[in-house]
Amino acid sequence: MVSPTAATTSVLVLTDTDSYVKWGAALASGFPPAWDVRLVIARSASRPSSSQVADALAGTRFEGREPQVVGLGELRSMLLGGRPDVLVLAARGYTVQAAMSVVENVPDRPVVVTGLPGVGVPVLPYGLEFRRSADVFIVHSRRELREFTHASRRLGLPPRFELARLPYLRARHGVRADDDGPLVFAAQALVPAGRRERAALVERLAAAARARPDREVVIKIRARAGEAQTHHEQVPYEDLVDALDDRPPNLVVRTGPMHEHLERASGFVTVSSTALLEAIALDVPSIALDDFGVGVSQINLALTGSGLVGSGDDLVRGELRSADARWCEDNYFHDPAEDTWSTRVEDLLERRRRGGLEPFLEAPGSWRNGVRRVIYRQFSFTDGSGQGGLSQAAERSVVQAALWLNQRRSFLIRTMWRSPHGARAMEFARENSATAPRA
Repeated sequence: MVSPTAATTSVLVLTDTDSYVKWGAALASGFPPAWDVRLVIARSASRPSSSQVADALAGTRFEGREPQVVGLGELRSMLLGGRPDVLVLAARGYTVQAAMSVVENVPDRPVVVTGLPGVGVPVLPYGLEFRRSADVFIVHSRRELREFTHASRRLGLPPRFELARLPYLRARHGVRADDDGPLVFAAQALVPAGRRERAALVERLAAAARARPDREVVIKIRARAGEAQTHHEQVPYEDLVDALDDRPPNLVVRTGPMHEHLERASGFVTVSSTALLEAIALDVPSIALDDFGVGVSQINLALTGSGLVGSGDDLVRGELRSADARWCEDNYFHDPAEDTWSTRVEDLLERRRRGGLEPFLEAPGSWRNGVRRVIYRQFSFTDGSGQGGLSQAAERSVVQAALWLNQRRSFLIRTMWRSPHGARAMEFARENSATAPRA
């Protein structure tokens, strides 16, 4: 936790999607109670619903509040009028980049903190490039610290990484649920991606439900129909469950805070959701399915050696596992005394008070990057045209094109995943994990 170096220190936390609201709120709850901490949500097509926000804020200093929703112009006004000491950008990469476009690059600017809301390995290059302007980039494990530092050097970016345990990993209060508690499955939008694979996964969950009719199997989703989430979901699990010919009555689909589901759970299953770490923290027997492979595309490279990886058949037989202790030490369960992020923020705040901060690193100037900035603002903020530099007419044309593209983002995501650019990013991630220093 950051120590109260100044009672009047002010913090502005910008979030955008459900997972980033959860991470940003939990992280900001580590600031001293005396600090003035405000959390806002970017106004965009990906803004979470009121129920999603309530779930994400549960258990944090913001619980029960209704955060203000802001456009880019309003964010600029907050930065200029409120002059926050710390700006936490708990948001997707292009929202971070759009937000930095309205931060004055002057000595008394805020200390900029950013990070990812869960497992960050394998390291994709554009995640670093979008966040190049941050003073502090939070990572959540010793392994992540090594791999992100290695990737940053490969890309020619300065390493600004600081260690912090994931802020929403909670220890269990009370006795763990007995064997009759529900088996909880954490759904993901991207993994597995295809309808056939997702349908096969639902069949495995249905088989697990039939094998134990005395126990509920809960498919815990993050968004109902019409609600947004961090990654666009092509094939909702609700639809696949409804399509089952012989749906067991104890196979159910639910929303709600993940930690509340896990407090009651007797078991946990996922492919590679960060919720697996929450299950480990709560000592819930778990399994990470390898039916769809282990690698960069499955976002489960970090689970190699965890002792948690197994098959759908293992799931149906009830063969759940506990995480390997050595793996835990290197992956997300290090001693909190090793955390460095709060000390770094304090040091930068002191530097800011004494003489000011150094200029932050900006993206190289070019006409292509100028066009990209306009498009990123439109993906991030529905009123994103509040940035000067292009004439209103020209920007309006670019904005209309960006909105057209955004409406077809699901197709673009699939195309990008298979494109040479996307393939290069995936290859970078594979090589980075292979060549980064080991523990």
